[in-house]
Amino acid sequence: MTKTATTRYDVSEHLRTPEEMAAYLQACLEEANGDASFVAKALGDIARAKGMAQVARDAGLSRESLYKALSGERSPGFDTILKVVGALGLKLHAEVGSH
Repeated sequence: MTKTATTRYDVSEHLRTPEEMAAYLQACLEEANGDASFVAKALGDIARAKGMAQVARDAGLSRESLYKALSGERSPGFDTILKVVGALGLKLHAEVGSH
């Protein structure tokens, strides 16, 4: 029997355009169900797609602290989220939700 080689799927390899990045973040926001660390992980995926070092510079954060904040293991502060979203060239917006 032949073994099949598999590799771990990395979404950051498939986020090529700003539109794809925005759509991915929107989908993750909708699926997060209030889990801030899930959203942070999604931002980390997008940051890796853009280049973590550049995003860290643009956000005014160290690369190491950016990795930690967006690891999905913690919920970063909202100020960090806003810095990262801006550094990624994305915008957050609000709309009326349904109950």
